Amino acid sequence: MWGIVPAAGRGSRIQPLAFSKELLPVGSRRDDGTERPCAVSEYLLERLILGGADKICFVISPGKSDILEYFGDHYGSAQLAYVVQPNALGLCDAVFRASTVVCHDEDVMVGLPDTVWFPKAALQALPDADLSFLLFPVERPEFFDAVVLDGDSVREIQVKQPTPTSRWIWGAFRMSANGFRDLHALWNARERRDEYFGTLVNAYLQAGGLGIGVKAGESYVDVGTVDGYRTAMALLADSTGTDGRSRLRAGTFSDGAQPVPATDNGATA
Repeated sequence: MWGIVPAAGRGSRIQPLAFSKELLPVGSRRDDGTERPCAVSEYLLERLILGGADKICFVISPGKSDILEYFGDHYGSAQLAYVVQPNALGLCDAVFRASTVVCHDEDVMVGLPDTVWFPKAALQALPDADLSFLLFPVERPEFFDAVVLDGDSVREIQVKQPTPTSRWIWGAFRMSANGFRDLHALWNARERRDEYFGTLVNAYLQAGGLGIGVKAGESYVDVGTVDGYRTAMALLADSTGTDGRSRLRAGTFSDGAQPVPATDNGATA
């Protein structure tokens, strides 16, 4: 299974940085007994591997060669590939550029490299379906893509709506090989005008497609701003237990601050 990491965004909300925002040090990890800083995107790679990915495709912009230099050809048990997105044209464009390396019969998982979430193995809860979303509860869903369910079926994605009817947002998703091909074909048929994945999914549902939402997420932080960075550090410091679960609820700040807005769930910021 492929994991897709859209990493071509400009990172405008947390600039200036001297490196790609996906390499922002957040917390630390131990390698062979030595503690070292941990790039924020490593948390996503770890979760994709736990979810079953054995190959991971980074979609990067031409100016982000530092990501390739940092990760090289593998991470843990997963082999890495890199595809270039010439311009930051949104999440749909980034995800489907991975079709360059994803074979006709391979499933994919997609996550956002400037987020930290728990539990670490939550992607294992996603079923073998054409399209399924890993959902997280947040205090301010208007800053994200809220997912409206009918049972466990996705009825609608409310993309950055000021008054969403759901407090559950998607933080990652999985597509079967058929689902990936169908959504890619629909995006092309719509003249590639969908920047947000949520608007494409709404068109997919209206055309008879099916999506499943799984409420297996507990904590979710967008690290794309300074406040989000601080909250991610608090989330990691507060993590407990062998499964990496956290007492800090998604979208809840230990200092009473409000959650940080995301421009497009990590697509182009």
